[in-house]
Amino acid sequence: MSRTSEKALLPAGLRDVLPPDAAYEADTVERLIAVFSARGYERVKPPLLEFEEALLSGAGAALSQQTFRLMDPVSQRMLALRADMTTQVARIAGYRLAKVPRPLRLCYAGQVLRVKGSQLRAERQFAQVGAELIGTDAEAADAEAVSMAVEALQSVGLQRLSVDLNLPPLVGALAAELGLDPELTAELRQALDRKDAAAVETLAGAHAKLFLGLLQAAGPADEALARLERLALPADVAAGAGRLARVTVLLRAALPDLTLTVDPVEHRGFEYQTGVSFTIYARGVRGEIGRGGRYTTGDDGAEEPATGFTLFMDSVMRAMPPAPPGQRVYLPAGTPHDEARALRADGWVTLAGLESAADSAAEARRLGCAHLWQDGRVVELD
Repeated sequence: MSRTSEKALLPAGLRDVLPPDAAYEADTVERLIAVFSARGYERVKPPLLEFEEALLSGAGAALSQQTFRLMDPVSQRMLALRADMTTQVARIAGYRLAKVPRPLRLCYAGQVLRVKGSQLRAERQFAQVGAELIGTDAEAADAEAVSMAVEALQSVGLQRLSVDLNLPPLVGALAAELGLDPELTAELRQALDRKDAAAVETLAGAHAKLFLGLLQAAGPADEALARLERLALPADVAAGAGRLARVTVLLRAALPDLTLTVDPVEHRGFEYQTGVSFTIYARGVRGEIGRGGRYTTGDDGAEEPATGFTLFMDSVMRAMPPAPPGQRVYLPAGTPHDEARALRADGWVTLAGLESAADSAAEARRLGCAHLWQDGRVVELD
């Protein structure tokens, strides 16, 4: 391999985003943020690095194994490079904006870096765009998070979206009510995540019928919720299932055409969620477009209920329609500046010739321009 080839290599999971994709992604990010802003969500911008103990405390501990660390030469303390932005926004809400009236609505966009990719997402660096609704436990807040995420994606052109609603704490809460051993509960949760009915039956023992019923209460929302309601769940556990059903009703009212499914036992990727959670998919696109749900911010007695979501821009861009062609016009060398400014004011992208060309039309085509400024007007090239 030549030295030139070596310089072009990048570590696994990292890539250059080239024209026109980089500009298209940046524009899409701003259009998503505009939807959040229109609904009262104010933008924040956390730093890339934080002290390790701050970034990985509380809910952030769930991403400890995915977080890069390095020594700060200034403070001589360990720093962590964010693998997710949700916990940073929670920190801002709990400390910097602690006295701002609740509920607090915040949104964000930025790059994250993870130690390794997954089977569905090989990328280790990607952009996140999201929003958090902090300081309320209302069911309407759960519905607002889901509906706003879907409406934002639809506003940038994504179609055929579906949302899978989940209840990550359900299995743990049920196991605790039944007095199951924590180690057995962990194995049972893994079997449920794998949809391994045989393993569930073996592990659950005398309670197999109940846990198998949870496993079968998955699918289209109406059918799944009906199965869930028929299960003889303890009162506290049934309350969580009832909330999931009521949030579904609110979503049906907001987005009647949205495809909704329910999987009450799904836990993977929801390690710090404490209530109704969700995953967004687009038909024909691998992996999830985004995910979110209810969690608790803060620590040391300053906890607040919150809900929110994160959209993964690498997956979002795979689901986007093709980038619209730019209106580029070639300006032969010497074109007056006022004419160029007038074209840009009218929405044209101007590409100025820096040296005289024998054939301006040929030069325009060579540089990817479909139009030429000629004799005081824009001429479309064949």
